Amino acid sequence: MVKKEKSKANQTAHPVIEKKFPIVGMGASAGGLEAFEAFFSAMPKDSGMAFVLISHLDPTHTSLMPELIQKRTQMTVLLIEDGVQIQPNTVYAIPPNKDVAILNGVLHLMDLHRPRGFNLPIDNFFKSLALDQGANAVCIILSGTGSDGSLGLKQIKGELGMVMVQDEASAKYDGMPRSALATGLADYVLPVEKMPEALMKYARHAIIEPGNKVSTDERKFQKALQKIYILLRSRTNQDFSLYKKNTIIRRIERRMNVHQINDINDYVTYLAKSEREVHILFKDLLIGVTCFFRDPEAFDVLQEKVLPNLLVNKPEDAGVRIWVPGCSTGEEAYSLSIVLQECMEKMNRHFTIQIFATDLDEDAINAARSGLYPISIVSDVNPKRIKRFFTREDSFFRVKKAIREMLVFAPQNLIKDPPFTKLDMLSCRNLLIYLGPELQKKLLPMFYYSLKPHGILFLGSAESVGQEANLFEYSDKKWKIFRRQPHQENARPALNFPISAPKEMDNSLAIKTPDAVKRAEEIDAFMLVEIILQQSDTPPCVVIDEKSDIVYVHGRTGKYLEPAAGRMSNNILEMARPGLKIALASAIRKAATLRHEVIQNGIDIENNGGFITINLKVKPILEYGAIRGMLMVVFHDVVKTKKTKASRVSQKTQTVIHLEQELQHTRENLQTTIEELETSNEELKSTNEELQSTNEELQSTNEELETSKEELQSLNEESATVNAELQSRIDELSNANDDMKNLLNSTQIGTIFLNMDLDIRRFTDMATRLIPLAVTDIGRPISHFSSELKDFQLADHARQVLKDLLTQEFEVESLDGQFFRTRIMPYRTMQNVIDGVVVTFEDITEFKKFRSTAQRLSVMMNSSEAVIIQDKDGTITFWNTGAEKLYGFTEAEALTMNFCHLVPEDQEESFRSFMKTVISGERSSVFKTRRLSKNKTPVTVGITAAALRDEKSGINSMITIEREIKE
Repeated sequence: MVKKEKSKANQTAHPVIEKKFPIVGMGASAGGLEAFEAFFSAMPKDSGMAFVLISHLDPTHTSLMPELIQKRTQMTVLLIEDGVQIQPNTVYAIPPNKDVAILNGVLHLMDLHRPRGFNLPIDNFFKSLALDQGANAVCIILSGTGSDGSLGLKQIKGELGMVMVQDEASAKYDGMPRSALATGLADYVLPVEKMPEALMKYARHAIIEPGNKVSTDERKFQKALQKIYILLRSRTNQDFSLYKKNTIIRRIERRMNVHQINDINDYVTYLAKSEREVHILFKDLLIGVTCFFRDPEAFDVLQEKVLPNLLVNKPEDAGVRIWVPGCSTGEEAYSLSIVLQECMEKMNRHFTIQIFATDLDEDAINAARSGLYPISIVSDVNPKRIKRFFTREDSFFRVKKAIREMLVFAPQNLIKDPPFTKLDMLSCRNLLIYLGPELQKKLLPMFYYSLKPHGILFLGSAESVGQEANLFEYSDKKWKIFRRQPHQENARPALNFPISAPKEMDNSLAIKTPDAVKRAEEIDAFMLVEIILQQSDTPPCVVIDEKSDIVYVHGRTGKYLEPAAGRMSNNILEMARPGLKIALASAIRKAATLRHEVIQNGIDIENNGGFITINLKVKPILEYGAIRGMLMVVFHDVVKTKKTKASRVSQKTQTVIHLEQELQHTRENLQTTIEELETSNEELKSTNEELQSTNEELQSTNEELETSKEELQSLNEESATVNAELQSRIDELSNANDDMKNLLNSTQIGTIFLNMDLDIRRFTDMATRLIPLAVTDIGRPISHFSSELKDFQLADHARQVLKDLLTQEFEVESLDGQFFRTRIMPYRTMQNVIDGVVVTFEDITEFKKFRSTAQRLSVMMNSSEAVIIQDKDGTITFWNTGAEKLYGFTEAEALTMNFCHLVPEDQEESFRSFMKTVISGERSSVFKTRRLSKNKTPVTVGITAAALRDEKSGINSMITIEREIKE
């Protein structure tokens, strides 16, 4: 079976053709070894699954993980080698300083870019596992710090795999489980010891024995599916009936697998009873799988070609409106804002960017508003962008305020709610692929309507405009970037906008208008004219905004204002006729600052080669909503009375003198102001340079600290893993040490270990009978101690052994008369290096006694006289050669006999009495009696008897020496 799978691996996307088996990726960091051990202690050996263990390891330390986990499971545990074919009922552990990927069921090792520092081996493997195994993939997040694995599990879930997370309460370090749970995508949240049971049930139901759960009966299935749509709509107010059927089926089937439900009607019943399951299914159907800069090449094309062409003809500070429907947790919307910011910097231009990001999922919108993402986004965002657009907060990155202010996030139902309009760009990536053709046919014309002429439509790489190709033209065919076609009558789309306005949109989607022109245009023109006429008594006037741009004109103002030469401008100061500009600028500044009416009288301005005199009035508009905060400038002509020529000349002279005085005073004030301004500018410039220098130093220091923090965090995780492995090894050594101590003590052999200097290294309790040693004596020379042995110099013999490297053996006697076999041999390490001597003392006192007894028994056995031993019941237990010659019975025959077989009936009673006397311990003389030989011939014998004593039970047998008496 394995060979077949391996042979087909190169021809298919997945390694297993005939029978699938689940591949479980398990990620852990600090505290992960204990979690792995607890998991595999409860996992059966024949689960039918393969397990790949990914942990943060010290790149310089040999991992003990395979060896330690092997003790907890009967499955084979292997250290991953490059190119190994994955097999069921096997555990694969990542080696140090490597990344792991899987392709066609084959594990491949990759070198880490940074051996020390910030690496994401768990995320990387989970993403690879999702792409290679799809719904066959399972990921488990266990104890650890940081957020590694959170992005990878999104990929697993997006490919219909299963996600299991250790609950925070049971995790030794809850950073990784907490980050995984924050995604809202976990299918199971369990203590480690309960995970194997849940995993076995899921795998058997979903992968090993999947069956057909939803489509055996089409009519039955359709009815059940309609009921699910109704339950979702009634509980969430969202209609999924126009989504692609296959997408809905796969998601429903996945939820059925999680709960081990075989029949879709049973799942409908469960769904009707469980609000929580409705919410989870709703989240599953939204498919919120996204990341920063998804398809990086597409964003490069957008930045290098598409956006510059879109922005190049826009005036400075012009508004740019972008809509991102289906934004999920905001990664794509933030990616667009970053690209736009970089594009503006490259063009050296500034635009007012407004990005409207919407989604059906309010939880996702809230997450997007916070702009807080796990630190693992570094795998999708390059370090330069991380540094510029994000700030570090513990184990997360937060998008900087300047970028967040470009975006407005709001919940919106794309199908039911009105669209945004007058858009420069619309980015709807990887959403249409989940919608049915009917819904796509409705949305694409709406997108056309929402975009400005030549606006940009940005779709996912697997999406297209389908039958609406007459509405859009390709800007980049590979990455599905389209440009809106100019308006054509025959291409006018049929639109069907929703009637009801969306809920809770007033505040969240309140659009800040970029300029005052739009605000003024929001008021009906007749209402504005009426306001002006009521407030100004109908003289010529204009309304200006905070930039002094004219937004409305009333009456004939040609005598006071005229278009300026050059580029067209509606700024009132640029349009003011000679003589009016200084007074007008002063009045506008005062009115804007003081917020009350300012009047300047007797202003002479040039008009048609002469002068006219006017009175100028500037007053703020403090009412009327939309135009509140603007200024009204009113021009009053002054009617001059006729005077004599002399008076006119005199008045003219006085006016000239007055003007010259004012001019001189103005020049002096201006010069003083210029000098003060130059001084202030110099000081500000100097201060700014210092601040810039300080800021650069702080940035550099901050970068170094961030790098150091990442390296320390990585080192801490690696150290925690190494410490756990070493602690496990220490526990094993401690147990082995206890076993050895008990073993040595149980042998009743005294043992002393000496080092090369003959200092005491270790000893057993039995050794203290001969040499008075205590625990505090370890490390002292053995020559400092006397022994209980007669004429035996232990130190001298040990030195000789170290010199000759030969074992020596002696029999020595102790002062109390006991005998010991003493053996001295070299101490060899595992590397066969001599590192001291081992001395053993074996008590052979009893052995010598037994040997002496055996010698005596040997004499008795070969004696010519019959020697017989029998117990109290008369059973023969010893029969020597003399007895065999005397009676004819062999030893084997005799040992099965009782004394009754040797004694005639008439002698039996007297022999019993004799035997009783002997066993009682009384002395007896030679007993004369008859015996029967083997051939039943009587033999007259004289018996000398003695009782035999047992050390425990006393007298229990009798020995007799029997001699034949010749008559």
